[in-house]
Amino acid sequence: MNNPILKLTDINAGYEETKALTNVNLTVYDKDFLGVIGPNGGGKTTLIKIILGLKKPISGNIEYFKNGKKTDRIEMGYLPQYNKIDKKFPISVENVILSGLSRQKKLLQRFTDEQHEKVKNTIEQMGLNDMGKRPIGELSGGELQRVLLGRAIVSEPDVVILDEPSTYIDKQFEVKLYELLGKINKRRAIILVSHDIGTVLQNVKTIACVNGKLHYHPDTELPSNWLEKHFGCPIDLIGHGDLPHRILKTHHDDE
Repeated sequence: MNNPILKLTDINAGYEETKALTNVNLTVYDKDFLGVIGPNGGGKTTLIKIILGLKKPISGNIEYFKNGKKTDRIEMGYLPQYNKIDKKFPISVENVILSGLSRQKKLLQRFTDEQHEKVKNTIEQMGLNDMGKRPIGELSGGELQRVLLGRAIVSEPDVVILDEPSTYIDKQFEVKLYELLGKINKRRAIILVSHDIGTVLQNVKTIACVNGKLHYHPDTELPSNWLEKHFGCPIDLIGHGDLPHRILKTHHDDE
């Protein structure tokens, strides 16, 4: 087993009088590929905000690790949901990706030639050649998602957190996206939040089922009874050819 990079212990969190997460325990390991699934309002977004340090839990503890030792922080790359991005903001593709390196320089310091080269390479990696100077307002939804993914990975973070990354991406690039994530995962951990259960199961190594509580699976076996109960309808996962058929084990609690 690889070293842990972050650990949540007995996390309780909520908003005003509404409790979003109850007694959540989760450890994410170096080079893990964790899929986070669950119904709308189940606490997935709250979980990600706590991991990113954007929200404080009511109680509980979060710890970060580097090379197996505790540290105050780790480097995290974040791809937010598409609908939270203001496309009217006057900024170019190049500068959006460059902003992913802002924490690696002092406030008034210029970006180095090496950092600009990283951005250039990331633009090529995202398939956005010749778009570096283009304003983000001129991009399609799929192109903008590629830019935001580039911003998330350009700093070579310890963990990349992706919130519904397939939104507005065409199927052709979706295949390339997960091929790219597979390469990224060889060097660092990935946390993927998605409603697309079939895609999650094809690509991740471990699963966190979130609906107030969190159920962790160190593999990709999915409990059909949990899916039906918490998504409000029966869900069948059908595969063809080489697509894995996976059913997660039953959650043993008082749900």
